[in-house]
Amino acid sequence: MPLVTRNIEPRHVCRQTIPSNIRSELECVTNISLANIIRQLGSLSKYAEDVFGELFIQAGAFAIRVNTLGERVDRLQVKVTQLDPKEEEVSLQAITTRKAFRSSLTQDQQMFTRPSLPMPVQDTYKTCNPPPPLNYLSQYRDDGKEALKFYTDPSYFFDLWKEKMLQDTKDIMKEKRKHRKEKKDHLNQRTLNPRKIKTRKDEWERRKMGAEFVVPKNDLMNSSEALNGSIGSGDGFNSEGFEMSTDSYAYEPGSPLSPPGNDDFLPPPPPDMAYNDGGYGAPTQKRVSVLSPNHPPPAPPMVSPPPNSRPNLSPPPAPPPPPPPSGFGVPPP
Repeated sequence: MPLVTRNIEPRHVCRQTIPSNIRSELECVTNISLANIIRQLGSLSKYAEDVFGELFIQAGAFAIRVNTLGERVDRLQVKVTQLDPKEEEVSLQAITTRKAFRSSLTQDQQMFTRPSLPMPVQDTYKTCNPPPPLNYLSQYRDDGKEALKFYTDPSYFFDLWKEKMLQDTKDIMKEKRKHRKEKKDHLNQRTLNPRKIKTRKDEWERRKMGAEFVVPKNDLMNSSEALNGSIGSGDGFNSEGFEMSTDSYAYEPGSPLSPPGNDDFLPPPPPDMAYNDGGYGAPTQKRVSVLSPNHPPPAPPMVSPPPNSRPNLSPPPAPPPPPPPSGFGVPPP
C-alpha cells in the first residue's frame, strides 16, 4: 500500500452543498470552485516550499562534505610535493611500531524512529486516531509489564532483532570454544610413543639369563609383527614359519625376532657366553663356537623353487668358509 506523503487539499473542488436561500445557484457554484482552486494553490505552494527546503538541506550537507574532502586533498597534495623519495625521514623501526591506518566507518542508526520522519509524514501521523488509554491499567498489573504493549508495541521488532543478535553471538562463542577444544585434543593425540628396537644382542642376553625370559610362542603370534604378516610370511612358509621345501623352521619358534631371509641366519653366540646345560648346582661349562666369529654362517642348501612361486631376487649366498684347523675350539681337559 503506498504511503502518500503530501495531500493537496481540498481534493474535490465543486462537490459542496448549496444553501437553500441562494437565488443564483450557478454563481454560487462558480465562487465555491474558484475558492477551492485558490486553496489548492496555497497547499501546493506550501508543499513546494517543503520539497525545496529538504533539497536545500541535503545540498548543504553535500557541500560541506565536498569542502572537507577538498581541504584534505589540498593538504595531501602539499605533503606529496614536499616529499623527497631519496631521503628517509622515518626509520623502518618507527614504521613497524606505528599503528596501521584504519578508516572509521560510521553506520547510520535509528533511521526509522519518530523524530527522523519528514514533517509531512509527521503531520499525517498526527491525524491518525490515538491508541486507547490502556496505560492507565499498568498500575494494576503484578508482573510489571505495560498494558499498552499488549495492544501496540513499537519496540517489538527492535527487541526481536536484539535477541537474535545476542543468540548469534552466543552461538559463535560456543563454536569457537568447541574448535579450540578439538584442536587441543588433536594435539594431545599426536603424542607418539616410539617402539623399542629389538636387536639380536638383547635376544642372546635373554637366552643367557634363562629360558623363562624368552617370549613364549603364543605371545609372539599375538604381537604386531605376527599380525601384519612379517613373521613366517611369503612363498614356501606356513603360518608357523615352517619352510615346507626343506622341512625345517627358518627361525627359532620361541624367538620374538622377525624371521630371517634366505641368506640371513642368526649368527652363533660369542665365545664368552655360557649356558646352563645341566640342572641346578651343576658346574657351569663354557661352550665355544666351532666356527670363527670372523667368518659368516654356512649357506643354506640350494633347493629348486616350486613352479608357482615368485622368483627369488636376493643375492646369491656366500660360499662356505674353510674348515677350522684340528684342535680348534676344543675345551681343555
